[in-house]
Amino acid sequence: MILSELIQRSPIRIFEQSIHGGLKPGEIGVIASPTGVGKTSVLVQLALDKLLQGKKVIHVSFSQHTQYVPVWYEDIFNEFISKKNLENAAEIKNDLVKNRVLMTFNQDGISNDQIIKSLRAMIVEGGFKADSIIIDGFDFARTDKKSVADFKTFATELGISVWYSCSVKDEGNQFDKENIPLVLSGFTGSIDVVIILQPKSDHVELSISKDRDSVVSKSKAMKLDPRTLLILEA
Repeated sequence: MILSELIQRSPIRIFEQSIHGGLKPGEIGVIASPTGVGKTSVLVQLALDKLLQGKKVIHVSFSQHTQYVPVWYEDIFNEFISKKNLENAAEIKNDLVKNRVLMTFNQDGISNDQIIKSLRAMIVEGGFKADSIIIDGFDFARTDKKSVADFKTFATELGISVWYSCSVKDEGNQFDKENIPLVLSGFTGSIDVVIILQPKSDHVELSISKDRDSVVSKSKAMKLDPRTLLILEA
């Protein structure tokens, strides 16, 4: 299989169709679930799809285990192409690494303004024209409405789409009546898309709780493989 076929047949195309063509420049999306359900896997798959198209991605990690991020990319790429017989796979993998920047921050030791300044320096002064920013491990309970709004302004100014992960406590009722995590209340004015991952008996279900100005709370025809945590092909 050649690269263009892999991109065209990717289950990410179905994912994008479910949210009206995917996340646009200047938009913020959130993948939410309890810990260990598959948020990072989905984020890496979204990033890899951009990278396979020759676009640049910045992956920002707030996790204590940032050393595992490159491993996620390696493992998911290998799993993704394992049954595709992709031509020039090794060469393509090398190109992906060149178009990806990994950045690590500690929420305790840096302000939102400093994060934006660092990203701007990489993108503008550093000439790394990113198409998408992935933000994993960020704790929405420790930020404020202005910080998220400022990040959206920054993304809009530079024409970059931004995907966050959001951990939801696995106890009690942590969602409002629209199935949006309570931890995101107050931020939804700056967030365009909210995707919820829910573990089922034999798969992980993806559902949409917010799609731009619509609160939809609808199940999608999309699932994660419980073994690989890859989005399954329809």
